[in-house]
Parts: sequence; C-alpha cells; structure tokens
Amino acid sequence: MSAPPLVDAHHHVWDLAVRDQEWISGPELAPLRRTFSLSDLHPLAENAGFCATVMVQTVAAPEETPEMLAQAAADPLVAGVVGWTDLTAPDVKDALARLRDLPGGDRLVGIRHQVQSEPDPRWLLREDVTRGLSAVNDADLAYDLVVLPHQLPAATAAARRLPGLRFILDHIGKPAIADGTLEPWASQLRALAAEPNTLCKLSGLVTEADWYGWTVDDLRPFAETVLDAFGPNRIMYGSDWPVCTVAAEYAQVLDAARALTLGLSPDERDDIFARTAVSAYRLRVP
Repeated sequence: MSAPPLVDAHHHVWDLAVRDQEWISGPELAPLRRTFSLSDLHPLAENAGFCATVMVQTVAAPEETPEMLAQAAADPLVAGVVGWTDLTAPDVKDALARLRDLPGGDRLVGIRHQVQSEPDPRWLLREDVTRGLSAVNDADLAYDLVVLPHQLPAATAAARRLPGLRFILDHIGKPAIADGTLEPWASQLRALAAEPNTLCKLSGLVTEADWYGWTVDDLRPFAETVLDAFGPNRIMYGSDWPVCTVAAEYAQVLDAARALTLGLSPDERDDIFARTAVSAYRLRVP
C-alpha cells in the first residue's frame, strides 16, 4: 500500500494591510511583522512533499475566519480551516452554521480560541464556554487547544466533560523546552492523553526551545513524552509556519520532526504525517 499524502496540520497566514497582529510585538518577533501569504507557503510545502494543509486562526476577530475560508475555497492546498468564533456568545450554534454557509464553509474543520491569553486558568470550564464547546461538538468540528502548561488540568476536565468532542492540543502544550523542564508539564500532558477524545500536534517545539541554538536532542525528551502518552495514531505533524521561522526554516522543522520519529514504523510515521490529521479533522485530501 502506498504512503498517504503528507499533511501539514498547522500553519497560519496574515496580511498586515488587512489586519494588525497585535501579538507580534517586541524586537525578537520583528521578523514576523510582515505579510505571510499562501503564495509564500506553496513552494515550501510542495518542495517538502505536502499536498494538504490546515490553516489556523491567529486573532479573535470575527472577520478573520470568513477570509480564511475564502482563501481555502480558492486554493486546493488548504484542506481545512480552524477558525474562531465567540464561544461565549448565546448564538454560537447559529454563528457556526453561518460560517458553514460561506464560500469555503465546507473547509471549516475546527475552532480555536487563544486560551493561553486568558487570565483565568479554568476558563475552559466556564458554563458559557462549555455551552459553546457543546455547539462545536454538535457541528462535528474539532476544538484546538492552545494552552500553557498550567491550563492543562482545565483542558483535561473539559475533555472529560465533553467526551464526544475531539480536543486537539496545539504545540504539545507549550512546555519549557528551553529550560529542559519536563515536570509538571509531562504529568499534566499524560492526564490529558488519558482522555480518549484528545489528540496532540507535534508542532511548535522549536519556538519553545532556544531559538538561536536548539538541537534535536533538546526536543527529544518532550517529543518522546508525547509519543508515549498519545501514541502515533493520536498525533499529527504541524509546521506552525510562519511563527516557526523565528527559530527555524520550514524544512528544518520538518527535518527535526522526522528525526524525532525515526524509531517508529513506516505505518506509525504515516499516522503522524498524514492519517491522524485526515481522520481528526475529517479532511478531504487528494
């Protein structure tokens, strides 16, 4: 049986002429303060062998998701869009239906909110948020978790509360890779992975490491923890382009992920680099 097509399950685009990205601040992030488009991504993804991607939201702005869906409708590379809607709004179910009716609405595969920026570590367990997550579940969409390690316990409780919803952890929960500190992140990650409706993206590792001197060996203990906790059939690869470029080029991120999964069987690597994303996001790929 031939290998499935490669899927980059996590990348972004933004146009600063359309909307500012307020999170891009400070001198270290200055290289990101420009427009990044799908035309920039195409040669990188295609040279690496990817035939499908998942485009992920960057800001909590209701206008961004329709724009991403329209781009996806015009570009066969983008198989799915993880958008944003206000989960706390009383009409969240109708809001999701309206997104589905837009051009490219059939590419909507998930919803995400920047929980990492919420001061309440139990934000995911608020009653209004739970109602919104239930609407995401009813729409058969996935929910991307972008959280910090101290928010993982609430993510675990939310996954337990909504066992039908597919929770996908972005960037392995943002552990302190630069410090080499595994705990308490590792224990909290294992608790999340114990919930069968959870998955994890092997993404964002280089930006949690030392940007200017990371090695694959720096990433390895964290990747091995994820592999052991979730198993390859619940892990998907994501480049996190262009955010990754502060620490590594697109091809370098992929090379690191391949090195970290070298000990797996070909079938297990196919899960991580294709099948898990296709299944979890209900992607239609060539």
